[in-house]
Amino acid sequence: MKPTLLILAAGMGSRYGSLKQMDELGPCGETIMDYSIYDAVRAGFGKVVFVIRHSFADAFKEIFTSERFGGKIEVEFVFQELEYLPEGYSVPEGREKPWGTNHAVMMGKEVINEPFAVINADDFYGKESFRIMGDYLRQIAGTRGNYAMVGYHLENTLSEFGTVSRGICVTDDDSNLVSVVERTSIQRKGRDICYSEDGKDYPLAPNTFVSMNFWGFTPEYFDHSEEMFKAFLDAESTKSNLKAEYFIPYVVDVLINRGEARIKVLECDAKWFGVTYKEDRAFVVAKLNELVEKGVYPKDLWNRGK
Repeated sequence: MKPTLLILAAGMGSRYGSLKQMDELGPCGETIMDYSIYDAVRAGFGKVVFVIRHSFADAFKEIFTSERFGGKIEVEFVFQELEYLPEGYSVPEGREKPWGTNHAVMMGKEVINEPFAVINADDFYGKESFRIMGDYLRQIAGTRGNYAMVGYHLENTLSEFGTVSRGICVTDDDSNLVSVVERTSIQRKGRDICYSEDGKDYPLAPNTFVSMNFWGFTPEYFDHSEEMFKAFLDAESTKSNLKAEYFIPYVVDVLINRGEARIKVLECDAKWFGVTYKEDRAFVVAKLNELVEKGVYPKDLWNRGK
């Protein structure tokens, strides 16, 4: 059974100023997602599932068809909306912010029955990361609780144009994840890398393992997610904070502490890049052109003749 790629593409790009997941950045109009899907196909993935919103669904589905990818991978679409909550729950008055990355993952339950990887639509991960994850997902098919994440070094994942959010990781001697905590305001300050919380700055080591939301799971992860989402919604800290988010690292950390999952950290030395801010765009275009010139990718990724 081939693994599936779940792409979190429901973001509205508030900091970027547009739907960055649909921005044409490659030499023949490719998006960052195109490169991820191309790498996934090479790594043996059989299906891609896009998590999107109804507000831009028509335009999105018109572009990202199976035909676009030369019929090399099956394509599915699922939707993430603020009101998609467990039975008996409703959106708190005044809540506008989406529920977060793990809420987006939950939307894939009805169409994913095999080991699957999760990535962000606007992050470039590199071909080696897909090969490593694809190999691991095939190994864990039919098992439960044997998960994985691709681990990047923090210094290779920053933006020059503003703060970023990263899952800060601690591993044991066997490269298993011990803990992961989401930090949402990370940036360089002089020679240091810091995250900000409650008005204070806290230093982070440059070689710290971080999650770039490249995770590998088996299908029972959806059941864990639904159970914990109810607890998240019931928590007083959520009720009192209209911007509280249900992140993947939150669920993973609980499962580790319960002893219900082992997360293998698959080390990757690649330098991440993505389009968090509009100022990132020129850099990403240049990096993609550089990879094409080096022969890592063909100029016309899907032979569409543009």
